Amino acid sequence: MRKPFAIYHEHPDWFRPLFAELTRREIPYVQLDPRAHVYDPSEKQSPYALVFNRMSPSAYLRGGVQGMFFTVAYMAHLERLGVPVVNGVNGFSIELSKARQLTLLESLGLGYPKARVINHASKAVDAADGLRFPVVVKANIGGSGAGIVKYLGRESLAESVAANQVDLGVDYTALVQEFVPARGGHITRVETLGGKFLYAIKVYTTGESFNLCPADICQRADGVELVRAACPIDAPKTGLKVEGYTPPPEVIAACEKIMQVAGIDVGGIEYMTDDRDGRIVYYDINALSNFVADAPNVVGFDPFAQLVDYLVKRAA
Repeated sequence: MRKPFAIYHEHPDWFRPLFAELTRREIPYVQLDPRAHVYDPSEKQSPYALVFNRMSPSAYLRGGVQGMFFTVAYMAHLERLGVPVVNGVNGFSIELSKARQLTLLESLGLGYPKARVINHASKAVDAADGLRFPVVVKANIGGSGAGIVKYLGRESLAESVAANQVDLGVDYTALVQEFVPARGGHITRVETLGGKFLYAIKVYTTGESFNLCPADICQRADGVELVRAACPIDAPKTGLKVEGYTPPPEVIAACEKIMQVAGIDVGGIEYMTDDRDGRIVYYDINALSNFVADAPNVVGFDPFAQLVDYLVKRAA
């Protein structure tokens, strides 16, 4: 390849396995930092054979808020030049808006936790009318569980509003959404590649933590310790457990449809069975999706190898 791949990311650890696979295959690549970047709108060609957008909506927690909205413009610029962009403007825009994710799910006739969308904290209590408590207030732009607060009753929500403690996030938009008790004590995360099913995992959780990053999970459901190659060595263990799983065909088809309509090339979808009524509800669509830790030990293969196969194919 005459031009290198560009991996556009800001997290120091999550993509080490990707870089290792590219290096193993002697595929040239450069790393671009969305937190401090520049481009020329008048340029006629790009120095990159492909750009892989790995920008995270949780970057604002790491001093990277300026990268999120910049990325939308930069990906549009690259697409105009005809550069193959993995997770381009359309997919990344869905990643940046949980409200748009619900609109997408509604358009496809798929279940999701009942919710209202607000743009001012004063509307939170009224928005909860008709919802079953507990509810969560969920920032429109979050990532890694950031910006999610659970309220057990209308009174506690009203108290938080009165105390000016309701944070709507960086775009001043949020969901007021029913908190769904997960049947079986687990959620399911489906990973897709090129709009097709790649693998799925069950993540066992207490329901009190909203950060379910699969790269952070350190234990299989049977107690086997996992090697977390994409996390800092000193990262705290989450206590979550995971196991490989194959969802029903209709769920796989729904997840593939979501990603294809959203324009997300590489991503994950989280869903659960609502223990109150047995409905399947989809609640998170991720364009920035980390593969599960120690994947060969959980799902039986290395997804990074298939990911690089896909990147090479897209670049060609």
